[in-house]
Amino acid sequence: MFHNRRPATPRRYFLSLAKFSSLIVLFSVLLAACGGTTGSGNTPTATVKNKISVLYAGSLVNLMEKQVGPAFTQATGYPYEGEGKGSTALANEIKGRLRTPDIFISASAAVDESLMGADNGNYVSWYAPFIRTSLVIGYNDKSKFAADLQAAANGSKPWYQVLEEPGFRLGRTDPALDPKGVRTIILMELAQQYYNQPDLSQKILGSPENASQIFPEEELVARLGSGQLDAGFFYLNEVKEQNLPYITLPVQINLSDPAYNSTYAKASYTDPKTGQTTKGSATVYTITIPNTSKNKDGAIAFVNFLFSARGKAILTGDGLILVTPTVKGDTSAVPGQVRQDFGL
Repeated sequence: MFHNRRPATPRRYFLSLAKFSSLIVLFSVLLAACGGTTGSGNTPTATVKNKISVLYAGSLVNLMEKQVGPAFTQATGYPYEGEGKGSTALANEIKGRLRTPDIFISASAAVDESLMGADNGNYVSWYAPFIRTSLVIGYNDKSKFAADLQAAANGSKPWYQVLEEPGFRLGRTDPALDPKGVRTIILMELAQQYYNQPDLSQKILGSPENASQIFPEEELVARLGSGQLDAGFFYLNEVKEQNLPYITLPVQINLSDPAYNSTYAKASYTDPKTGQTTKGSATVYTITIPNTSKNKDGAIAFVNFLFSARGKAILTGDGLILVTPTVKGDTSAVPGQVRQDFGL
């Protein structure tokens, strides 16, 4: 007698199907744990932020590398890579297409302007001043002239008389590569007028390009600290960062306050190679996003961070003073995401 029933499915079929299903579930779990993959099968689908390159004035090395850079990465997730040199030297590297930074911070607006316009390669369309500082004389408290330098710091002895002493080792930066080198020469010219000492600059600096006094900006603080120099011309934020003793100078000559720009402009420096003349003005740092930036999103995030409450607190913690960031150049080229930072 026949019965109408379905043939039995082999048991091994169910076992194979069960194993296959288990493998699918396991693979799905592992895939979820890894955050998923792109078509390459190697890269997580989670957004990976590209490194941001920042070129900045060498006087900001400690501030940028130890404070701003790490804090920016922590706050935004963008990896940070910075390099500090004389602003003019960095501009030359940009012009030579050796570097394509996402952010450029200069110690002089004139350097930004050297990168603007068709004749200069259109590397920069706009810039904004955002912090300022003053020139001071930093010194080594273990120098054989330390007692006299301390007296100058206390105001009981004229600072320029100490710097004139035989054997005194003074450091400054190259006026051909660094705005601070130019400002040092302008400061000494202003000091001649202020103290009525016509030969003061020659006595202290020698020639403007005196090689025995000139060192790379990024090395000057270290040379002072190691005892190679007795004193040097620095920005206030540099000596504060390193806890170095320093001599403050009168506001009429220290190039610190834009309100005195008409006074500062009475002194100038002419580059013997280019013939370009720079008049004295307050020491103001500028920031821009060059047109050649390869990471505009990261650059925008960096500007936003600097102008955030946390960024401003870091900047002012080293003796820098915030200034109203009035944009110079083509304001229409300023990215929309940073326009509010500049009051646009």
